[in-house]
Amino acid sequence: MSSIPILRPRLPRLLQLRSVRFSSASPHLPASSVAASFLSRFQSLGPQSRSQILDANQLNLLTLTLNRPSLFPTTPALAASSHTPVPPGYHLVYFTPDFLETDLGADGTDASYNPESPFTRRMWAGGEVTWPHDTQGKPNPLRVGQQVTETTRVLSAEAKVVKKTGEDMVVVGVEKEFSNENGISVIDRRNWVFRKALPTPSISSAPGKSSSLPPSTSHLTTPSHTSSAILTEGNTHTRTLLQTPVTLFRFSALTFNPHKIHYSLPWAREVEGHKDIVVHGPLNLISILDLWRDIRGKTQAAEEAPLLVPQRISYRATSPLYAGDEYRVVLEEGDKGVSHVQIVGPGNAVAMKAEIHA
Repeated sequence: MSSIPILRPRLPRLLQLRSVRFSSASPHLPASSVAASFLSRFQSLGPQSRSQILDANQLNLLTLTLNRPSLFPTTPALAASSHTPVPPGYHLVYFTPDFLETDLGADGTDASYNPESPFTRRMWAGGEVTWPHDTQGKPNPLRVGQQVTETTRVLSAEAKVVKKTGEDMVVVGVEKEFSNENGISVIDRRNWVFRKALPTPSISSAPGKSSSLPPSTSHLTTPSHTSSAILTEGNTHTRTLLQTPVTLFRFSALTFNPHKIHYSLPWAREVEGHKDIVVHGPLNLISILDLWRDIRGKTQAAEEAPLLVPQRISYRATSPLYAGDEYRVVLEEGDKGVSHVQIVGPGNAVAMKAEIHA
């Protein structure tokens, strides 16, 4: 998988982007000042672009990671090949971060779009993905073998307060636009929440030894994800999932995501205060879109199913899910092609909400 940055003459954009990561601010600066400074810097830099040829291997590996028997619900073959359309949401395994380990934040995240210290503790809060359609209602899918350009823009940066704790935070809005030779294919708007960095204690070598949380049992679980297992009652469709540490590790590897909460149990428990390693927000987004296209794909002709793409999805993460948690993706079909989705975790806690427009 190759990545060719598109650089301007004189000072390359990539060097400009890397140079803003090491700036530091007083930990006493208010969140509003940090947000304003961040937005000013990135608006002056302008959009950041890079190009990449989409390869089939990433799609095949993601399909295996998701424990799906096939890439599309109406085709028995697992493997993607040249010109295969990229299913909705699967663009997330392309254009991965490309930074040295020494450039990563203390929590493992790439710091390319971090505000200034101390607001460096990043979480994926939600967003909206749009797939533009032409006047005949046809999408312009990304396809294996295409050279695609990703253009990233910072849209907003706002100071807000966590309702439960009164803690200050900075919410950053970023847009990623993916274009092929036919024009814009995907517009992916993401909201990242940046909270104040936590002090890093001396992490024990034995997971959970120094924590008051009960010992983790996620390593004892086995996969229960069966992509064909959909329970339908009227207009409501439910799929039950469980993510193992192996699945989370493989998804982190595919997306080149070094965020420690997804693979380091000592960090997740003793630094971040989680009970176990955390299921990725983007993985939940893909699970929602997979359920939608599997339901719709049952009524489509085999040759049409690979082009099954919604107009847009908006989503919001509300609480974490952990390795070993059994949870349900519940999709309710509504009027005018609008589906409402919830991911419901243990204790009926809602982990993510989404709305899909078909």
